[in-house]
Amino acid sequence: MLLIPAIDLKDGHCVRLKQGNMDDSTVFSEDPAAMARRWVDAGARRLHLVDLNGAFAGKPVNESAVKAIIAEVGDEIPVQLGGGIRDLDTIERYLDDGLSYIIIGTAAVKSPGFLRDACTAFGGHIIVGLDAKDGKVATDGWSKLTGHEVIDLARKFEDYGVDGLIYTDIGRDGMLSGINIDATVKLAQALKIPIFASGGLSSLADIDRLCAVADQGIEGVICGRAIYSGDLDFAAAQARADELTADA
Repeated sequence: MLLIPAIDLKDGHCVRLKQGNMDDSTVFSEDPAAMARRWVDAGARRLHLVDLNGAFAGKPVNESAVKAIIAEVGDEIPVQLGGGIRDLDTIERYLDDGLSYIIIGTAAVKSPGFLRDACTAFGGHIIVGLDAKDGKVATDGWSKLTGHEVIDLARKFEDYGVDGLIYTDIGRDGMLSGINIDATVKLAQALKIPIFASGGLSSLADIDRLCAVADQGIEGVICGRAIYSGDLDFAAAQARADELTADA
């Protein structure tokens, strides 16, 4: 089970939001590259970046912070990024800069042809981020709820050739209320590609519950507010996950 620290970027700073609300953010660091170094030194084997401004603007905004993070740790571990990625040129530029994976969210839902083209052009580097509430997919920085069912869309995207899928329960994100295990397992069972859980991770108990269902196709979990607030010790949590899934 891979624990992936999230570095959410807003105005060049590392922040955390509650339920995707840009007006309810907490700044945890004004130096995202130093934060990236902190997590790598603590044992992180992948990093998850989100350009929050980009997600709302529909185009990259925090590129300088992303480049600084890549320069700091990109040679050591894979780094993935989502937020505001709407065209193939942006994907190519980011991959050339040193990112390992590109996460496509809103554009995957609104422009499935774009996602298909991205998978064709950059196979092995494209991950879809599906954000949902009560089983329905949300877009545009979680501001719009669609009528799409998560599993239906996920199966279509799997056919396109995406490398994995990040499933976020909006209602739990940033709330330290625990991962929605049941919904994540249900999605993983419907697909063959790796699933990454997201939203609500709060304690070692969540790690235990995730590791217990890792064999269903859940490869990792995005770690957000809990590792910044101190509710969860990242190094201890990753060690715990390694111990529990060593024989998996």
